[in-house]
Parts: sequence; structure tokens; C-alpha cells
Amino acid sequence: MYNHTPTLTHEEQQKAAERIHELMAQGISSGEAIMIVANQIREEDAKRRQATGESFSDEEE
Repeated sequence: MYNHTPTLTHEEQQKAAERIHELMAQGISSGEAIMIVANQIREEDAKRRQATGESFSDEEE
């Protein structure tokens, strides 16, 4: 199964951690918060790749 995980800069990692903490503060479990943020990151990356013409098949599975 293909599970693309984009590489994040330190700043992007910090922002993701902040989003996870915000969701947890709203009562969402840590696991669910991580899943939500990870899916958002993957969706944003897929949109960026599509806009720039990059392909997922360019990377190793």
C-alpha cells in the first residue's frame, strides 16, 4: 500500500505540533489529532504536487 509522507521543515513540524496541541485542547485524543494533522499535511502536499506537475510515482514506494 502506498503511503506518501512528505518531508517537513523544522518550521512546518512546529506548526503541525501546534495544530495537534490545539486539537487536543478541544478534547480530541492525541492519536486522532495526529491523524487529522497528518492527513491535512498529505492533502496540502498532494495539491502542491499536482499544481507543480510532480508525480507520486517519482518516489520510491
